[in-house]
Amino acid sequence: MTRYDIDPIELGSIATYPLASRKSKVTVREFARPVAGAASLRKFLDSLPELLAAADLRGLLAAMQRARQGRKAILWGIGGHVIKAGLAPLLIDLMRRGFVSGIAMNGAALVHDFEIALAGHTSEDVEAGLGGGKFGMATETGERLNEIAVAAAWEGIGYGEAAGRFLSGSKLRARYAKQSVLAAAYRARIPVTVHLAIGTDIPHMHPAADGAALGAATHRDFRLFCALVKRMHPGGVYLNWGSAVLLPEVFLKAVSVVRNLGAPLRPITTANFDFIQHYRPLQNVVKRPTAPERGRRGADSRGYAITGHHELLLPLVAAALAAGWPGKR
Repeated sequence: MTRYDIDPIELGSIATYPLASRKSKVTVREFARPVAGAASLRKFLDSLPELLAAADLRGLLAAMQRARQGRKAILWGIGGHVIKAGLAPLLIDLMRRGFVSGIAMNGAALVHDFEIALAGHTSEDVEAGLGGGKFGMATETGERLNEIAVAAAWEGIGYGEAAGRFLSGSKLRARYAKQSVLAAAYRARIPVTVHLAIGTDIPHMHPAADGAALGAATHRDFRLFCALVKRMHPGGVYLNWGSAVLLPEVFLKAVSVVRNLGAPLRPITTANFDFIQHYRPLQNVVKRPTAPERGRRGADSRGYAITGHHELLLPLVAAALAAGWPGKR
């Protein structure tokens, strides 16, 4: 005998309806399909389910294919991990294929790409060097990257352009320049912009660091990036790979600048790729720039958040784009 003064509700009078009359979110038409062991890449991609992240990937790559065909800007924002994960050759190949109109780097990507070009290796053991104050103190990295910033400020060019020119020239003799995003983009006349937060990168610790030069070089690159973002209207694409704070903030400010100057930036497509979906990329890349203008109906712009490791997702994206996927169905 219960001691409560309330009885369980009776379900006998609940109204039901036929399952066939209900609209469902998932149907068998959208299921994945097994492929043969020797199937082509396109057949594998076509076999993906038309659901969730697989559907998002299909929609994003379709937007990139349209942007390339329509000569609209396709911009890539990359953090340092993209370089450290060995993905530079794929970005360089995508430049040749017309899927890269501009690249925005944070300071970590600059450092790692520079060290790869110069020495063929990068990414030091922080714990091993920090105790003795040796972390970040590689002579060539500090001296040369600060020298590049001073030259950029003196000549009135951006940090990214100056770094690409430096790595492509005969003065440094960068043995591995063919693996450098900066050098490849410079040769292809594809703008690279470098966006710094002073104090976040190892060259800022060196005796050669010149705050005024660093600021001038990166501020010019911010203005150049705004010009690249303006070229996204209409139909362009922006991808954020592995920058959790700095590049999403830079992109949001560039969107505001461009719209303030009269370019609606609609429709556009944005995407954030990372193994953890952080607050700023979700807000400043995926949601806010693609939101419909207040008081107006419709939302032609689209933002995607695709979660996974760069070393798996970027090769998949690059191979799909090279194969022309998804194409017309």
